[in-house]
Amino acid sequence: MADIRFDGKVAIVTGAGGGLGRQHALELARRGAKVVVNDLGGSMDGAGGGSDAANKVVDEIKAAGGEAIANGSSVTDDAGVARMVKDAMDAWGRIDVLVANAGILRDKTFAKMEIPDFEIVLNVHLLGTVKPAKAVWEIMRNQNYGRIVVTTSSSGLYGNFGQSNYGAAKLGIIGFMNTLKLEGQKNNIHVNAISPVAATRMTENLGMPPEVLGLLKPELVTPGVVFLCSEEAPTGTILTAGAGAFAVSRIVETEGVAIGPNATVEQVRDNWAKIADPAGQQAYVNGGEQSAKFFRKLQGG
Repeated sequence: MADIRFDGKVAIVTGAGGGLGRQHALELARRGAKVVVNDLGGSMDGAGGGSDAANKVVDEIKAAGGEAIANGSSVTDDAGVARMVKDAMDAWGRIDVLVANAGILRDKTFAKMEIPDFEIVLNVHLLGTVKPAKAVWEIMRNQNYGRIVVTTSSSGLYGNFGQSNYGAAKLGIIGFMNTLKLEGQKNNIHVNAISPVAATRMTENLGMPPEVLGLLKPELVTPGVVFLCSEEAPTGTILTAGAGAFAVSRIVETEGVAIGPNATVEQVRDNWAKIADPAGQQAYVNGGEQSAKFFRKLQGG
């Protein structure tokens, strides 16, 4: 089969000044994409800012013969996001790919976490994905083509101590993706999520031994992301990736038990083993499929 290429296509990668985003931007450019390298240049808790990191990645891309421009906008700033999209349209006249990768951390146990720590992480991860997606959505609809990759996390999918804010934002992104995959279908806009495991600034304080960190190179996640950016990408998929290994995560629902219209608390308790039985569990494509299951059970099917 032919190599996956992005010749003539334009990609925006947020948070691309380092770590995962940098690798995604470099690989997209190496395969022919023109790339907007977005990075606020702040610290891991969102403080500060500057476009030096983005400029360095642009220089790398240009030195390798590619095309790129830098953008230092915050993904939470409406005017900045609009400017990022305008920069791409002014330079190249189209936007085919958005990789929403930007993020920060404010890790604390829920007991010690202040609401502002919760709000800023939600804003950067969730609204910082929504705002760029909204800004490119009509462009992609008018083109009848688009690929959007959002970034989730095992903290959102499964939980992680001290990351209630981050986990809430990262699972919220999956809810966002699950609706966009449906609304984008008729215009050939595919929306997928990557759940990466990689050694970056955001993981350097987790206490992993150096030999483990050496296996978790960001560039070993990038092949999965770039595939999700391609014409052959699926839609509505959560791809997990780390150390060169790849898997798909799904939200599944058990078949459950129809107790009846007079169900009691005690009957739920007494049927719990059957309610939670994983045999026959399914991953639904939309909420209507779940409703259909309950109507079927209501009718005794």
